[in-house]
Amino acid sequence: MNTIKELNSLNQKIVYDLTKFTTTDYVGQLSCIIWFVSCNFRCLYCYNDNIVYTKEGKYSQNDILDFLKTRVGLLDSVVLSGGEATVHNVIPICKEIKKLGFKIKLDTNATNLKQIKELINLNLLDYIAIDFKAPKYKFKELTCVSIYDNSIKTIQYLINIGFNFELRSTINSALLDENDINEMIKIIKELNYKNIYYLQNFLETPSNIGNISKAQDIDKSKINSLDLIIQYRN
Repeated sequence: MNTIKELNSLNQKIVYDLTKFTTTDYVGQLSCIIWFVSCNFRCLYCYNDNIVYTKEGKYSQNDILDFLKTRVGLLDSVVLSGGEATVHNVIPICKEIKKLGFKIKLDTNATNLKQIKELINLNLLDYIAIDFKAPKYKFKELTCVSIYDNSIKTIQYLINIGFNFELRSTINSALLDENDINEMIKIIKELNYKNIYYLQNFLETPSNIGNISKAQDIDKSKINSLDLIIQYRN
């Protein structure tokens, strides 16, 4: 049950936008995507720069819940994305989403382990997709923050409890080359990660935080999978 304080927080306008229907963001599920404002990272390749720098959204969480009530029986799940959803307290809205019968997927940079643990302990999450940004020696250069260890602790926690999640990395060879990717594969292999590791191409858009452009594709023949399942996404 939500407290009065939590119920009041649902009136906060922290949602930048809503994608009302997608079949691709949560595999096997008919979903919608909630795009939360703000982020604690400033990733150079991020094309959601308008969302990252926005402090107030267009919609309150109650606006989103009103929409979801019209989609009961039509959608399977709700994806929490951004920005970074966990810079906000998303527990109240997740409780309400679950009451409506939807599954919940969280897209995250995995730095807020405290909230992720609470969401899992309350059975409010069904799946997590973690953006594994870079090896430690390039992390600050790419994200503009120095909290690499926070993400690693979250990944290790999810592995230890057997939670269903995936790791993915955005690849632009001007930022991450084959040696960097091999180092990232080595890191997650040592953590005993066994699920698919997705390498997704950088998407060039009219603007992004680092004002970067598409670079030469990586040489896939130089990637050492270490027996992990690697899948490439456009």
